[in-house]
Amino acid sequence: MQYENGEIEMKYAFRFGRIAIDKGFVNNEQLQEALTEQVSNNPLARLRPHKLIGEILFEKGWMSLKQIEVVLAEMFKDKAAER
Repeated sequence: MQYENGEIEMKYAFRFGRIAIDKGFVNNEQLQEALTEQVSNNPLARLRPHKLIGEILFEKGWMSLKQIEVVLAEMFKDKAAER
């Protein structure tokens, strides 16, 4: 579960996190900790892929796979509406 384009990835991490918070799946502190871990685990973020934010939140036990699916469905529903 990794992407190579850091700029696109950060955009999706932000949207993923915002939706997860809005739905009450995680809180700000959990999201910030996961984002910090995402960056600290990959100091060369632009040169190599790193874990997706949903993967980190799942590994920490803060989100279930079903909740991740709900967030992704919401993200891509919005994207489809933009077209």
